[in-house]
Amino acid sequence: MDCFVGIDLGSTTTKAIFLDKDARILGKGITNSRSNYSVACQVAKEEAEISSRFFLLSETLKGAFTQQQIVEELMEWLSAKFLLAQYKKQLSALKRECLFVLDSWSKHVEEKEKFNHALEKIFFKLEAESTELFQPKQKAKSDFFRDIASSLFLRQAELISKEQTLSFDRMVGIFDKAILRVENQSFAKYFIEYLDFAGNEVSKLPKFKKYEKEILSAIKNAALLNFNIIHTVGTGYGRLTLPFPKEQIRSEILCHGLGAHYLFPKTRTVLDIGGQDTKAIQIDFQGVVTRFQMNDRCAAGCGRYLGYIADEMNMGVHQLGPLAQLSTKPVKINSTCTVFAGAELRERLSLGEKREDILAGLHRAIILRAMSLLARSGGVFSEFTFTGGVARNEAATGALAKLINENYGNITMNISSESIYMGALGAALFAKKDNG
Repeated sequence: MDCFVGIDLGSTTTKAIFLDKDARILGKGITNSRSNYSVACQVAKEEAEISSRFFLLSETLKGAFTQQQIVEELMEWLSAKFLLAQYKKQLSALKRECLFVLDSWSKHVEEKEKFNHALEKIFFKLEAESTELFQPKQKAKSDFFRDIASSLFLRQAELISKEQTLSFDRMVGIFDKAILRVENQSFAKYFIEYLDFAGNEVSKLPKFKKYEKEILSAIKNAALLNFNIIHTVGTGYGRLTLPFPKEQIRSEILCHGLGAHYLFPKTRTVLDIGGQDTKAIQIDFQGVVTRFQMNDRCAAGCGRYLGYIADEMNMGVHQLGPLAQLSTKPVKINSTCTVFAGAELRERLSLGEKREDILAGLHRAIILRAMSLLARSGGVFSEFTFTGGVARNEAATGALAKLINENYGNITMNISSESIYMGALGAALFAKKDNG
């Protein structure tokens, strides 16, 4: 199948989009942006290809069954079992890397045996819990293996460290070293193995047993499908490190503008809050950028700042928004300086202020900085579209919606968790444009 690919290499996440010849979105992929950008680019692209195969598998099944509900249930089960197989493979790799790190760090036989035994217990627990993590209709806790595995690993490590009087910090150190090694591996080569597992598991379920032949046939076709990538365009914070010729690189501003226009044709104002910068963009009726303002002096008020806060709180970034939403009395934050983030957070906690109230204040402060950029770019016009990774943060989107309404009135706002892919979508659209 002929397709066009867009890659958005951000400072914290790397995204990929596959489009077909009709500019239809086939699949999306996302991964953490590692120190090795080429690996991040490869993994995001592989994830987008897998997503595309699932989309086309769904299309095939729709043609094979007359009842739409059956196809929806079937795809939910196939997706859940596929993700389970993928997670177990990554979990196995993480265990192997943890044992490798332990072996290289510890030369004392007795100590090594204790930690080895503890790691075996931890991973036995994680394996036992894995099936419950991936069920149909169940929203994933995160797109990233690191987020899911770290919260579960640390919970078990804390319990077992106390039980066996082992150093919890040492256990965390082993995990941190091992997860980096796992993240720099590609697991897409096991795609057929994952899909076969999913197909065999699902076709045995009573409600799908009579469709076993059709299911396995469709899965085989999806696995064997070849993608012919006609053209690729890259964008994002790390775009200059992408292995593409100069003519295959576009600015983030142009890509976010075009991507927003594609999904929401009436968009006139776009706000993108990424890991390292914030961009306020004005576009015309064709998605062409007319004006913009950008804050790129530091990571203050951006996703990277939230990352620092999450690290200080020993939490995942994806946990900050839900916690902030529990606030009953947001703290007024005047500064969002990344350099002093940890110190300011510790000071406020020492004063007895609640974590959720501090976080609510921080989210509001970040959005206030963005509102200033929007005003300098010319204001907010309907429709308004919010893009970037921070668009997935419920506390940030809530604060934004409130401030937009207070300052600009009742304006149509497009806020979606899928907005994180807007830059990659714009890049893929440019790839298609470049080839007629």
